[in-house]
Amino acid sequence: MLRGAHAISLDSKGRLAIPTKFRDWLRDECDGQLVCTIDLSHPCLLLYPLPEWEEIERKLRSLSNMNAAERRVQRLLLGHASECELDNNGRLLLSAPLREHAGLDKKVMLVGQLNKFELWDEARWHQQVEEDIRGLPEDDWSGSERLQDFSL
Repeated sequence: MLRGAHAISLDSKGRLAIPTKFRDWLRDECDGQLVCTIDLSHPCLLLYPLPEWEEIERKLRSLSNMNAAERRVQRLLLGHASECELDNNGRLLLSAPLREHAGLDKKVMLVGQLNKFELWDEARWHQQVEEDIRGLPEDDWSGSERLQDFSL
């Protein structure tokens, strides 16, 4: 499970060091092979271990090339997908177009989301967290059946 928010830095070449706690797991689970693409609704990147990304590709393959919305999703996700491999130092190189899409410069947040990571510019991440907290309902969770039954 990929969880937690981790502050990391991008070096001048666009590499980021994956926190040590995830490196061995990623090497065991996917031989250090990951795929990075854009998020369709937020200014961040999505970083998938290769087996998880292959599941996304199976879902994308089932979409129609003749439906404009489905074709758009395929084009954006697959067109921006970039293979990444952990180097011997546990670093990943992110392409310049991906870094530009998410506005990544030096300070980055690596955020675990169960089966993938999100990569955010640190300032945008903190802004998003504030928006998400403000957007939570105070008592009425009726907007989602699954959240109505969710408990902590």
